[in-house]
Amino acid sequence: MNTRVKQEEFEINYLSEYAAKSRFSKRKYTEEEDFFRTSFQRDRDRIIHSKSFRRLKHKTQVYISPEKDHYRTRLTHTLEVAQIARTISRALELNEDLTEAIALSHDLGHTPFGHMGEDALNSLHPKGFKHYMQSSRIVKYLEIRNNKKGLNLTDEVIDGIENHAGDKKAITLEGRVIKFADRIAYINHDIDDSIRAGILTEEDLPENIREMFGNSPSERINNMVVNVIKESFGKNDIIMSDEEYKLMMQLRKFMFEEVYFNPIVKQDEEKAKDLIERLYLYFMKHFDKLPKEHLELYKTSDELKSSTKEDIVTDYIAGMTDTFAIQEYKNIFIPKQWHI
Repeated sequence: MNTRVKQEEFEINYLSEYAAKSRFSKRKYTEEEDFFRTSFQRDRDRIIHSKSFRRLKHKTQVYISPEKDHYRTRLTHTLEVAQIARTISRALELNEDLTEAIALSHDLGHTPFGHMGEDALNSLHPKGFKHYMQSSRIVKYLEIRNNKKGLNLTDEVIDGIENHAGDKKAITLEGRVIKFADRIAYINHDIDDSIRAGILTEEDLPENIREMFGNSPSERINNMVVNVIKESFGKNDIIMSDEEYKLMMQLRKFMFEEVYFNPIVKQDEEKAKDLIERLYLYFMKHFDKLPKEHLELYKTSDELKSSTKEDIVTDYIAGMTDTFAIQEYKNIFIPKQWHI
């Protein structure tokens, strides 16, 4: 029997009535169905094999270019989100493949130097810059697969990418799971990294939060995940109890005040923003210095032909890793030593 059809029938017969079913998914461009994989499984595979996904390993999560190996990067954050999200989706009998595909792609549009780089591009680009919309732009237009532009992902995955942040709300429950999994992941792994950096101790966390969620990252993650599962089971939404949601958001506020705005964490913020700004202004002035392969994208794609110079320069800089951005800056602005 065709294993894709078998999997599609399993989803229809055994997943929650509120789960997304891969048989009914849509893509912008129709494709021949795969014999083995459902549409959401194919999306997941395309994301994992993309260059944008590989670049996440050298993009900042919180701490810029840490020398030690155990600090999170944007890639390890993404993997932790995917793990938490799959746990929730499995317990709620949702579509794990869709959940995983959204989780793995939700941060593809993040800039070098994390939110510092995002803030810089947001102030420079006339239309602003949001990483979640850049993630969508990448999978729809900028990533190359089989010499074609864009990954042609399903509408459900793209919706989940575009609606995982802020007050936005995804159409699918799988997309809504990502919003909770993302917050649960970054709050707790950023606490872990901050303790490692000597910025926090467990005892610094508010006592009422430790009493509710526990005294270690694993305890807190487990308790938050369990609450999401218990409160959402059998419902057409993803929620937490009012009390635990308020405490989670209190913990998030605590992290902003004590870590994300901490002078130690922000000590290189102005340097990072200045680096991004100088690269942006340089390429706006010397547009011909952009790589030819990057410029070619906008000549042969109907969707990208309307892109402005600002769009093209922003796409190039947003796609950089921390290490590449620093090296590009050195190549352009730092005089080279003269060797006789």
